[in-house]
Amino acid sequence: MRWVDCCIGVPVCFLLSMFVSVERLFGLRKAKRCRPRKILFIELSEMGSTILAYSAMKKARELFNAQLYFMIFRENEKSIRLLDIIPKENVITIRSKSIFMFFIDTLSAIFRMRSKGIDTVVDLELFSRFTSILSFFSGARSISGFYRYDMEGLYRGNFQTHRVEYNPHYHISQNFMALVYALDSDINDIPLLKKEIKKDEIARAKIMPKKEDKLRLIRKLQKINPNIKLGSRIVLLNPNASQLLPIRKWPLQNFMQLAKKIMEMKDVFIVMPGTKEEWEDARAICDYVKDKRCIDFTGKTNLKELVDLCSISMILVTNDSGPAHFASLTDIRIVVLFGPETPKIYSPLSDNCECIYSGYACSPCVSAFNHRKTPCKDSKCLKAIKVEDVFRAVKKDL
Repeated sequence: MRWVDCCIGVPVCFLLSMFVSVERLFGLRKAKRCRPRKILFIELSEMGSTILAYSAMKKARELFNAQLYFMIFRENEKSIRLLDIIPKENVITIRSKSIFMFFIDTLSAIFRMRSKGIDTVVDLELFSRFTSILSFFSGARSISGFYRYDMEGLYRGNFQTHRVEYNPHYHISQNFMALVYALDSDINDIPLLKKEIKKDEIARAKIMPKKEDKLRLIRKLQKINPNIKLGSRIVLLNPNASQLLPIRKWPLQNFMQLAKKIMEMKDVFIVMPGTKEEWEDARAICDYVKDKRCIDFTGKTNLKELVDLCSISMILVTNDSGPAHFASLTDIRIVVLFGPETPKIYSPLSDNCECIYSGYACSPCVSAFNHRKTPCKDSKCLKAIKVEDVFRAVKKDL
């Protein structure tokens, strides 16, 4: 997809920019400050980023009292449904399983955007050409997106009406908020956004699972280990990371040793959630520990049940990946292991979170400026995080 975005996206963005420039030259396209009525947020590929964008969507609704829409890849759709901020009928999805599905759904998405009368697009993607092209074909009068200005590379056309400078020193949720505030700013201010966004402006989404949902989950766990119950001391381990960036994984051997140390504590259970494709690492940890209190729970939960599981557990230890952000919807203590990415930008929005980060000079090697593609094949920054340090962070709350 990166190849398509670069080799096809760049020339298409250039041609569309030339078209827009000609229209502007002849006065056929004039930038106007219009009050948004129907705002479409586009965030296709990162489920965790959907949680981080919650505050921006909430602010858009407060500022403009507009109808909100959201576009996302079909396989990530459940993340936006979880937040319950966008009506079901206002979610536009694109399948990415095959080129044919991708092409058909892209055409369908363009038709739906135009038929719904979308007048404003907030492009949350970091310098994606594809979403920039979608923004153009939406027919929206206003497009707010990240713009490169004088940065080398990262070209995605010049047809955004509200061009926001991406700030690598801001948390990503603050950057998303800047895209919304830009819609209410003078478009002649260059670069946008000329406004401070304080961290306390960022609203945190919360989900309060019902007791019957918690009990249903406990019954699922009891089928594997009858001794576990509501109120048990449960530690969640997530040794996996998205296939988009597997370089973010702390070594499996370290997770094994951590699990062994946790099992030395009396009456503590380890539960490892995940998709059914992620069973291998969980099974390896269980085989290493050889204790029935260590439970492979991969493939046993949907996204909503993952949040429910977090609500009945004490601690989650995870790589820098989606589960850290879904856990932030509850009050669970979160320990996140960062390496190729920086917690300064992508830490979960939780007051009960500890990020362990080695701070190597080469980190972050994954960023908006390289389309999150790193040359690193050996994440020594993660290997530098000691099992003892992670165990210390876990033990103090058990």
